[in-house]
Amino acid sequence: MSGATDTGAGRPVTIGDLGEAGILGHIFATLSTTDAVLVGPGDDTALLATTGPVLATTDAMVRGRDWLDAWSSAHDVGAKVVVQNLADLAAMGGVGTGLLVTLVAPGSLPAQWARDLTAGIAEVSAASRVPVIGGDLSSSEGAVVVSVTALGEVPGGRPVLRSGAGAGQELAVSGSLGRSAAGLEVLRRSDADWWPPAESVEEVGGWVAYHCRPDPDLTQGPRAAAEGATAMLDISDGLVRDAGRIATASAVRIDLDEEVLAGLAATYEPVLGGRAALDCVLSGGEEHSLLATFPLGATPSGWTVVGSTSEAGVGGPGVWWRGERTSGGGWDHFGG
Repeated sequence: MSGATDTGAGRPVTIGDLGEAGILGHIFATLSTTDAVLVGPGDDTALLATTGPVLATTDAMVRGRDWLDAWSSAHDVGAKVVVQNLADLAAMGGVGTGLLVTLVAPGSLPAQWARDLTAGIAEVSAASRVPVIGGDLSSSEGAVVVSVTALGEVPGGRPVLRSGAGAGQELAVSGSLGRSAAGLEVLRRSDADWWPPAESVEEVGGWVAYHCRPDPDLTQGPRAAAEGATAMLDISDGLVRDAGRIATASAVRIDLDEEVLAGLAATYEPVLGGRAALDCVLSGGEEHSLLATFPLGATPSGWTVVGSTSEAGVGGPGVWWRGERTSGGGWDHFGG
């Protein structure tokens, strides 16, 4: 992709000006690779060396639905869509081995936006040592869609499923809770000319940055698998909803720890208020921290125990908060 940003006719260069060959030329030159890629981008398909069973997952982001240009840069979008996929692999105890990237966009999309998207993808790809091995380009009448399919493997050979939790275990999280949701809430309020307290500006900026470009420690997935995690997923739809998925798949009851979660919410309370802060922790999505169950006393160091499991009983599997069954959180693309 040419470095030019102007056509000389008073408008920015678009991807339509460059054509498919120009776009792909830039992308291929930007991305890194690994020895596991036997045949990379350029042929009809890539050839990837594997050591056994293959993990596969995919996520798509749609402009106006999954991001707003007013809040997120193209670099943010590229980084986020890769992290979302790698988090799904980590939640199985896996690591990535290759990425397939698809961009659907109108020809009027500025070429610089596509360059910045590629930079975001390349940044996470290089940092995680997971190469882009191929993908696709397509045009649209206006929609901009970025999709990533991630391939991976499980170093220990044993994937951690949602269905493995048993009674008498600990529910723990690796990483933050509520930070992405707090950043989103700040963005929403700022659109209404709201400003955070002056002493919190730096902290709030970190929440916003994390929402736009999450950076969870995904090495904790394989570590958790090696240390005996019985069930695991990444928190994409909020603690309550995702814990509920473990509870349902494993046929157990999960009781959340009110004291611990109130302590985590206290981080956001001075800026957002008590109710909103607690909602961020309980229901906030797009965190991509890992949520797992472990045998009693076996939770790895650095993880935070946020609940416990027990027999489902007559109430059936589910999540309890303050002694009452609870549900909700996250985003349903068709139900809101």
